[in-house]
Amino acid sequence: MDSITQALAALTPQRLAGIRRGIEKESLRTQPQGMLADTPHPKALGSALTHPHITTDFSESQLELITGVHAEVPACLQELTQIHQFTIRAMEDEMLWVASMPCGLPADDAIPIGQYGTSNVGQAKSVYRMGLGYRYGRRMQTISGIHYNWSLPDVSDAAYFGLIRNFRRHAFLLLYLFGASPAVCSSFVQGREHSLQAMNARTLYLPYATSLRMGRLGYQSDAQASLAVSYNDLQGYSDSLQDALTRSYPAYEQIGMRHADGSYKQLATSLLQIENEFYGTIRPKRVIYPGERPLHALRERGVQYVEVRLMDLDPFDPIGISSQTVRFLDVFLLHCLLTHSPPDTPEEIAQLGRNQQLVAQRGREPGLLLERSGATSPVTLTDWGLSLIPAFMQVAQTLDQHSASNCHTQAVQEAHDRLLHPEKLPSSKILQAVSEQFDGSFVAFVRQQSQDTKRALLDMPLPENLIKHFENLSTESYQEQQRIEALDSLPFDVYLQQYLSPQRLNARRVSH
Repeated sequence: MDSITQALAALTPQRLAGIRRGIEKESLRTQPQGMLADTPHPKALGSALTHPHITTDFSESQLELITGVHAEVPACLQELTQIHQFTIRAMEDEMLWVASMPCGLPADDAIPIGQYGTSNVGQAKSVYRMGLGYRYGRRMQTISGIHYNWSLPDVSDAAYFGLIRNFRRHAFLLLYLFGASPAVCSSFVQGREHSLQAMNARTLYLPYATSLRMGRLGYQSDAQASLAVSYNDLQGYSDSLQDALTRSYPAYEQIGMRHADGSYKQLATSLLQIENEFYGTIRPKRVIYPGERPLHALRERGVQYVEVRLMDLDPFDPIGISSQTVRFLDVFLLHCLLTHSPPDTPEEIAQLGRNQQLVAQRGREPGLLLERSGATSPVTLTDWGLSLIPAFMQVAQTLDQHSASNCHTQAVQEAHDRLLHPEKLPSSKILQAVSEQFDGSFVAFVRQQSQDTKRALLDMPLPENLIKHFENLSTESYQEQQRIEALDSLPFDVYLQQYLSPQRLNARRVSH
């Protein structure tokens, strides 16, 4: 038996039943004509600081919808749908932008930063976002995506890092299969150098692009590119992050810490203000205690789950991701966990970065060559992808046996079909629709999809008890925000100094 067959045979039904997943989905709120909404976070949606399912990401105009943790895919997607339904009902004439690349944007400094109240933790969240704006520009932060959180019981830290290394090696396939951001409104790149082509006066694109969001125009940072973080073990990973969190960076020193009036520009002048600023396609994660640093939680209690961060919003699905895509992610992640994962090297890390850029910008180009570690010559994306399909199919069949379905097998078959027929990819379908149905206007295409999605969500029944449930959550979230604000005893300067102290990254956890 080969290694994947042996690994699958050793998986008990109990462990497979223990797979857990959750979804975090970002979307911009937009005006009916496709411009960014300039209104505050809707009151009916509760406190963005404390609501368990509805918050904001970078901008006050950028919603983030969060499911709980689920054992079954249908239950996870049903909850995400219900959160969407309640959210849409609270937005009056506004709508959720269904694409990853943003709508028409105002001037950079007119993009509103998320507001979280007067507590120290709320103020710190806003200052962090202010810092992101200074470091990368606010436009870049309006890009939206889906984060997929995944775990399996009884997985060691070493095995999770093996999964992460394999994920990074094969992430090109997810960008190819599910990338859905091949075009962008020209307002996004105003004043920036780029290599995009014009489809019309307001739309820029690349003919073979899959995910501009994951390319040079997206969540990229020259500063962070210098990190070359290794994923060989928890200590190496955490040491790399500790250095980035505590080492001052000259370009960020030049920004400075405060405005003339004394208000903060950023949390710190280090390469990373806090852990969340690190842009990776996948992260090891751990649920944190109130006030705890994420890096400390990882060091103290180990990896609890992984967070997949490279998925674009699917504009053809009402909630941005389909059940078939989720099934494929489950197959993909289980494959990454169960197959041999050699240590990474600085050379391979650089190679993977180049592959990501190539697939993001030229993924559907016929014969596109990628670098594969250990190979004597480049390999085509299609051949590499097709070589993975048989092992994916074994994983899918195992999952289907457990769930008495053929959903996972169908998801792998669809991936195989897309490798052979790139015209079936979402990136290809988007460009075709933009050029053929909307006179080359990316914004017009997404606006129509957003309007259709809003109508579809409003037409779905939402039971009265669920409406009441979400209304109660909103009310409770405001009460919790007020409780946090009332309990604050430290001046903000002192709170910040204590929270950002390097000792907080290492110290043993105090009891809560």
